[in-house]
Amino acid sequence: MVVRIVIGLTASALAFAVAGRRFWTISKLVRSGKPAPERLRGFSARAEAELVEVGGQKKLLRWTVPGLAHAFTFWGFTVLMLTILEAYGDLFKKTFAIWGFGHNPVLGLIEDFFVVAVLVALCVFAMIRIKNAPARRERNSRFYGSHTDAAWLTLGFIALVMITLLLYRGAQANTGDFPYTWWAFASHGIGKALHPLGSGVNSVLETTFLILNICAIVGFLVFLSYSKHLHIVAAPINVATSRRPRALGALDKTPDMDMENVTEETVFGAGLIEHFTWKQMLDFVTCTECGRCQSVCPAWNTGKPLSPKLVIMGLRDNMFSQASRLLSNQNGDAPGEPETLVPNTIEPDVLWSCVTCGACVEECPVDIEHVDAIVDMRRYEVLMESRFPTEAGLMLRNIENQGDPWGLGTSKRADWTQSLDFEIPVVTDTIPDDVEYLYWVGCAGALDERARKGVQSTARMLHRAGVSFAILGPKESCTGDPARRLGNEYLYQEQAKANVETLNAVGAKKIVVTCPHCFNSLKNEYPSLGGDFEVIHHSQLLDHLVKTGKLTPGQGYRGTVTYHDPCYLGRHNRVFDQPRSVLDAIPGVEQVEMRRCREKSFCCGAGGARMWMEETIGKRINMERTDEALTTGADVVTTACPYCMIMLDDAVRANNKEEEVRVLDLSQLVEESLSTPSQ
Repeated sequence: MVVRIVIGLTASALAFAVAGRRFWTISKLVRSGKPAPERLRGFSARAEAELVEVGGQKKLLRWTVPGLAHAFTFWGFTVLMLTILEAYGDLFKKTFAIWGFGHNPVLGLIEDFFVVAVLVALCVFAMIRIKNAPARRERNSRFYGSHTDAAWLTLGFIALVMITLLLYRGAQANTGDFPYTWWAFASHGIGKALHPLGSGVNSVLETTFLILNICAIVGFLVFLSYSKHLHIVAAPINVATSRRPRALGALDKTPDMDMENVTEETVFGAGLIEHFTWKQMLDFVTCTECGRCQSVCPAWNTGKPLSPKLVIMGLRDNMFSQASRLLSNQNGDAPGEPETLVPNTIEPDVLWSCVTCGACVEECPVDIEHVDAIVDMRRYEVLMESRFPTEAGLMLRNIENQGDPWGLGTSKRADWTQSLDFEIPVVTDTIPDDVEYLYWVGCAGALDERARKGVQSTARMLHRAGVSFAILGPKESCTGDPARRLGNEYLYQEQAKANVETLNAVGAKKIVVTCPHCFNSLKNEYPSLGGDFEVIHHSQLLDHLVKTGKLTPGQGYRGTVTYHDPCYLGRHNRVFDQPRSVLDAIPGVEQVEMRRCREKSFCCGAGGARMWMEETIGKRINMERTDEALTTGADVVTTACPYCMIMLDDAVRANNKEEEVRVLDLSQLVEESLSTPSQ
């Protein structure tokens, strides 16, 4: 008895010391980041996230087979914490039973069920890894670039914990020390196999496998503290402190860009690892290297060098390589030279390939916020180093000088109304009392020839439904979204503040928007700068008008339609059903979905200010998306975003399919349905 106590406690003490030191160092590294006090607010939402995403394994279960295997492993480890308590109790008393549970056979059944479930899950993981092993070095594998060798050690450690647990419990069943009846089926099954060895041998096996079980447990603890499997500890904390309800829509924070508050020490964005917040640093150590983000990234899938997974891994490696300096910084001493993130850790082509579509954030099972980290590094490059793609400079200058990315100026803002057969009030002072909505047209809708058609159709549908609305005309200016996603936070805030001032001055209360990027800015980002408005997208308003009978689609269109979910409308703002509901209301429409739709929709390639940057690496993203749309055989590709319309139409023309397939805004399709059917 004394020997097993000494061995068990000595091994545990050594392991706890080594792992504890490692955990404390990582904790200090994470806490060396900038403050993020808002991440500790809102207990109820964070508790719900823990229950749904950690306890319920919600995101992992989207990948059915590996998701179920992971879920059973997670639930198994959670339940089997009781067996760890029992193992330490057995060191001191062979017949130990958990107080309050006694010898309840149900507990024995549950414990044995999860031991078996975990072992089955390990077999599933092993088969998946063996099956995918030849492809792991290939770019199309989600494990490309991951540290996969350590995964086998993890599987081995977990298997060792489960096997030694069953063996010592089986031996206990033969020595009379086991506290559970035959309901603990697996333990008693092992016991039957060991029974012929006799009670003396089983007594030795009980002690031996008990000690091995404890050593396997504490050995695994040390291993995970030094491996990517640190996520077992970090993930629940990361999920609990992630943005709620999701890290999409508005960017994480709106920095203070008031030049009166700027000093020589002021840093915009993240150029060094310590410029990130502690939550972002927690993101870096939480990454499981599962590659789910990589598998859905439009840039990676079209041959670009950007992998969200590899970005996070690179930042994590930088953090650990700078550990001595970061930890010394906390004591006021900073030995060694800091290593700038770009280009030393993140290549410029990686940084500028991101379309900020949010697919990576949507997919990540541990709630890592990739987009915010990328935009923070862009901010540093643009505002601190003045380094960004040359062609983006013209777009920024146009926004600054003319109020739109094309540089066409305010005088052309209302030109799109000239072809309409009714008057739209242009607000010069304040919005009249009899006007329900202010229509925010957006730069693309007002100034691009193709996007204008969608805006004109929307206006005609609103007019037909009896909706009163007005426009700002020359008073309207770019929301600043392209500048913000590119990293020019200063220009964004200047645009946003000017727009908020205009909107407040005219008395805007309800705003209908065509562009999802404008929609996202006005709805989610302007409130932090004093702009609090009720903002609705035109697809939502069309759906409302159809459902209330104010707008009834007709029989003028008959054919198949596939709907493309704009990233900033769908994934960022969860508007999935309303556009489809409008299409369902058109009698002649037969809807066909693309393989990647709704939350999994594939970007058109225009987001993240990529609309104004050359795409010279790999396949064009809009071509990839359009190829997918064309495979549906649809007559019309419809969407609810002017950027998407432009990008998809360009790709259809590049495929020489413009005579067979049309790209239309949702409003255009509704309007066409109201025309006289062709005979």
